[in-house]
Amino acid sequence: MAGLDVLNPVVYAPNLLIPLRKSLVFGGLANRDYEGEIRNYGDSVKIREIGTITVNDYTKFSNTGSTSTAITWQALSAAEKLLYIDNAKYFAFAIDDVDNTQNFPKAMAEGMADAGYQIANEIDQDVAEKIADGSGKIITAATVSAGSVLGLISYFARYLDEANVPQNDRYCVIPPFVHQDLIEVISGAIGATGVPKTFDNGVLATGFVGNLYGLNIFMSNNCHASSGTIVTAFHRSAVTFAGQLSQVKRTEREDYFDSGIKGLYLYGIKVVRPSAIVSCDVTEG
Repeated sequence: MAGLDVLNPVVYAPNLLIPLRKSLVFGGLANRDYEGEIRNYGDSVKIREIGTITVNDYTKFSNTGSTSTAITWQALSAAEKLLYIDNAKYFAFAIDDVDNTQNFPKAMAEGMADAGYQIANEIDQDVAEKIADGSGKIITAATVSAGSVLGLISYFARYLDEANVPQNDRYCVIPPFVHQDLIEVISGAIGATGVPKTFDNGVLATGFVGNLYGLNIFMSNNCHASSGTIVTAFHRSAVTFAGQLSQVKRTEREDYFDSGIKGLYLYGIKVVRPSAIVSCDVTEG
């Protein structure tokens, strides 16, 4: 008979992390630039920013008698923000030893994979809500149809331009009904289904359907809902995410012949550049 070490947590942790990493749309588009070592709920990650550098006019010495401008030195300043690890999600399930042995020997691994997906889905919704609530520019609520959808997307791009948001790493996440409108208008330019996309910077995200007006377009069922559905366009630097699989443990419940697995995932989300987010509450036309 095999020892209990066959159920060592290290066997199951990858089964959780694989779907957790691959099933995110919003979470996959948030940056992880400040993901430090996370151990406990309530931990914080420091985000340091350099203050704006002042540029002044300079007048050089001339033969007409004017003197050069004295240089004014600026002390370099820094600001600090804190990303709090204030979210915790857990799972705990058990499989009867008889069922696990006789009927479904792979049940534990499949249960872990589904646990990873379910946590990822919860995180994805939380990131979507943070982005929607942290928008620096809000477009007036609109009813979207095939006749107006391109105009809406173009406004997202315009407002990001006006906010001096870098041209690269721009994303727009849309719900299925907006995706349908885009397909009707520009069939062939927008994919019929969302696919995984690996960008030049190594970012892997799912749900990619195409590119319009310099925006990488993604489709998701997790767009945050308000009076309608909130469509957002944002730069990768706008929102940061830090997460850590805190622990995965195998256990035997005292009054049962079964094998249980429980896991805890800790994470935090913070909008660090609201000006790099544009949102619009849309309804289907």
